[in-house]
Amino acid sequence: MILPTLRDTRLVTIRRGGTLTDTDHQLLARWAADCAEHVLALFEQDRPDDARPREAVAATRAWAAGGLPMMQARAVGGHAMGAARDLTGPARFAAYAAGQAACVGHVAEHDLGAAAYAIKAAVAAAPHGAGESVRRDENAWQRAKLPEAVRDLVLEDQRRRNDICWSVFDVT
Repeated sequence: MILPTLRDTRLVTIRRGGTLTDTDHQLLARWAADCAEHVLALFEQDRPDDARPREAVAATRAWAAGGLPMMQARAVGGHAMGAARDLTGPARFAAYAAGQAACVGHVAEHDLGAAAYAIKAAVAAAPHGAGESVRRDENAWQRAKLPEAVRDLVLEDQRRRNDICWSVFDVT
């Protein structure tokens, strides 16, 4: 579960009654794609012949650039999540990260799904005893990639939804 019961109108597009601009929505999608791509090798090590998660990252970027309709990007995201179904561990979480990223065009709040699953993938791939250090490092990497225009929004959302995102975010 990554979506809140009560939606934050700052993460709902203007045309749907919120305050999120198209530009900021696209920035969130690009950031989600970066998060997912950062751990994509963890999936590709397990399933080198399955391109669905990589295609989802590409679809995310294509949607954000205006080159792919939202419904097509979302469908590609569903296929990436399908690639995760019979997997466990880092590969599964990496595929879910890619799928979540491709769904940001549909619901902006999927950005944290991509980020949270990417952190879960990195932690699951960490050597025994290094999980907490890897979690912090992945968090720091993701935050360094956050576009300034949406930084405060994402950090506030991480604090708000950390509990439903498996407590993977540094919220202090």
